[in-house]
Amino acid sequence: MATVIRLARFGAKKRPYYHIVVTDSRNARNSGNILEVVGKYDPMLARDNEKRVVLKVDEIKAWLGKGAKPSDRVYRFLANAGLVAARQVPNQTKKHLQSEKTQMKIKDKQEKLAKIAEEKAAAEAAAKAAADAPATEEASTEAVAE
Repeated sequence: MATVIRLARFGAKKRPYYHIVVTDSRNARNSGNILEVVGKYDPMLARDNEKRVVLKVDEIKAWLGKGAKPSDRVYRFLANAGLVAARQVPNQTKKHLQSEKTQMKIKDKQEKLAKIAEEKAAAEAAAKAAADAPATEEASTEAVAE
């Protein structure tokens, strides 16, 4: 019999609560044919709450020693608890990123805006210098005239 350690969903509608159970891999998620409840998981609690994931460490170690395979989510819980080595995260897809064409358009637009901002700053600096320059020229001509 291939045993697995996985989540079984309990709780109300839109208020999930999970039991971490050991069961035969061929059983349905909530079939009721579980061998043992080895923990609880409440996703509604904050991530730093100590009661979010509660594990019975001794029972889990015993089942892992008997060859039970944890599901991906349970494996993460066990890795965070230090019971198993953490897995490397596989390369994520980049579907969430914009296409190259859109990225190029955005980059071009940002470059144009940066260029406009530089030109505006240069024009303001030149205007300020021009405003200061006549005042100093007038002062120097007044000094020469006296």
